[in-house]
Amino acid sequence: MSDASSSSPSKSQHAAEHPTDIPPRTLHSGETPLRHAGNVDETIAVLHRDGELILVSTPIGNLGDMSRRAVETLQAVDLILCEDTRTSARLLREYGIHTRTRPLHDHNEDRQIPALLDALGTGQRIAVISDAGTPLMSDPGYRLVRAVVAAGGHVTAVPGPNAAVMALTLSGLPPHPFMFSGFLPPREAARREVLAQLHAAECAGLSATLIWHEAPHRLAEMLATLADVMGGDRHAAVARELTKRFEEVRRGTVDELAAHYAENPARGEITVVLGPPLHDDSTATELDTQLREALRTLSVKDAAALVAGITSLPRRTVYARALELARGPQGS
Repeated sequence: MSDASSSSPSKSQHAAEHPTDIPPRTLHSGETPLRHAGNVDETIAVLHRDGELILVSTPIGNLGDMSRRAVETLQAVDLILCEDTRTSARLLREYGIHTRTRPLHDHNEDRQIPALLDALGTGQRIAVISDAGTPLMSDPGYRLVRAVVAAGGHVTAVPGPNAAVMALTLSGLPPHPFMFSGFLPPREAARREVLAQLHAAECAGLSATLIWHEAPHRLAEMLATLADVMGGDRHAAVARELTKRFEEVRRGTVDELAAHYAENPARGEITVVLGPPLHDDSTATELDTQLREALRTLSVKDAAALVAGITSLPRRTVYARALELARGPQGS
């Protein structure tokens, strides 16, 4: 990267474009600040070798789960980026952490990135925490991490609590492979479509334990849709209020869990774990049988459209399977 020229924006101009309260550090001999061209993909410089972005995991409920390394890191950094500064304030007070904080959430992350890259470029150390658990897991921060990586910067993490992994280990369901998908869409039609796509992937061979977070007021409805699309006899678990006083892990079939929470509304933070398809699940076999029958008289496109309508599986997935079957024994 070349030194700043007369054509570069002045500090006052830069401050107006990218407001920040992060004070720049004095550059040592041979050091240069990060330069950017307005967005992540146009970042053109390598960050200062001492600048560092640290993803710090925080408790998912019990404040006693905060690690000593996490405390020491948050005390030592120049700035803590919080999903919600008000939520994080209690945790920081509990451990005597007085480092400056700033919100980083879905609505301001893109605007924050240029100024944060500049701060890292002058050698500052910045931590990212979420309201609870491991940053970026259903929480903001991915775009910032991507920008720092693209700029050649250093990103590290202080590991710790994670509700999805804890729910998986307590569920009694196969721990690997597993697939964590954050939150399902809140609206029924969109939720059903996403689940149908996952079920189609299972028909094509996916066999994994699936994990989602869910809001308590949507849990019963979500489980009912899960039973309808993925199968009510599948083994599942609902983990609630993990690490807290009223921690509960309820295990059973999807039908049983849906019936329970329809009668007993859930409260608190919730994670749903769904076991892989049962060995005697005949959905995949039925799909292939229907496709082979349709392919006897129809084109691949028409056969896929017909079977997709019958099975309510996504047409794109059914078409891909129809292509495999049409190719011959290797697709069978």
